[in-house]
Amino acid sequence: MRWTPPRDQGLVGRFAHNDLLSRLSLTPVPGSGPEDVAVSEDGRVYSGLADGSIVAVDGGRVRVVARTGGRPLGIEIDADGSLIVCDSLAGLLRVDPGTGSVKVLVAEVAGRPLKFTNNAAVAGDGTIYFSDSSTTTDVTHFKADLLEHGGTGKVLRLDPQGHLDVIAEGLAFANGVALAQDESSLLVAETGAYRVSRIPLTGPGAGHPSVILDNLPGLPDNMSTGSNGTFWVAIPSLRNRLLDLLLPRPAFLRRLVWSLPDAVQPDASRIAFVLGIDEAGQVRHNLQADGSAYHYVTGIREAGGRLWLGSLVESAIASLEWPLPDRERS
Repeated sequence: MRWTPPRDQGLVGRFAHNDLLSRLSLTPVPGSGPEDVAVSEDGRVYSGLADGSIVAVDGGRVRVVARTGGRPLGIEIDADGSLIVCDSLAGLLRVDPGTGSVKVLVAEVAGRPLKFTNNAAVAGDGTIYFSDSSTTTDVTHFKADLLEHGGTGKVLRLDPQGHLDVIAEGLAFANGVALAQDESSLLVAETGAYRVSRIPLTGPGAGHPSVILDNLPGLPDNMSTGSNGTFWVAIPSLRNRLLDLLLPRPAFLRRLVWSLPDAVQPDASRIAFVLGIDEAGQVRHNLQADGSAYHYVTGIREAGGRLWLGSLVESAIASLEWPLPDRERS
């Protein structure tokens, strides 16, 4: 689909550049790409790696607790301590970190295999909301979906009885999802449209997304629900000028670019960048760094007086004290 993106305003105003993420603490993991992070009540940090491993970080100890056989992305912790894992290749999974067992919860929708299971949120009654970013490409070719701009992303709901339904579709690379505190609505990052939308889950507007934060200077990724009504949004990269120029152009031109070597295709910029927003889309927190120490932040979680960050490309989980000490806020 042709689409003319809104003019990129860059890192100005509420998105002004800063170095508030410049003092991250790094915990190495035995592999690359701890894309998302989840933190248990006892402080154990979980993440999934590029080789299919699920790792647990407990103090200074890092160990592999399971292997999915695919590529785990979004990760959540259910009330029973099991992990809800969005494996981009295998579907929606339940992983027991104690035994290492892996159970497939959802692998297909209406007879079609899930192509790009990405991020999830778990409600108090055990209902799981999760995104499927694309019906045409998987995680290994995610740039193709951004170039195509086909709007095939969707958000699904799996209730405790096992009933699955699609609550919103036609989304531009549906990515991170986060539940409101009262669970009346769900926020979803539309990576391909540089925006965050809100989906009411109850009432006459249920299932109809509305944009609450538009024209972001970067590509929003995973989301999570923080404290005091804050929703965290990971921004792995700033917008790419070449991509913005290509999106209004004919399909054949974008196919030609996709056929070229990766080195000349639109690529990510090196930055560390996360946002904290409220349910109306107002920016509460804007945290950045130049990306020299840690970059391509795709996951963020607030827990235990810290912010925990994951990355699609790094070989460590990052964290920093939260809220920031007064001396660092300035």
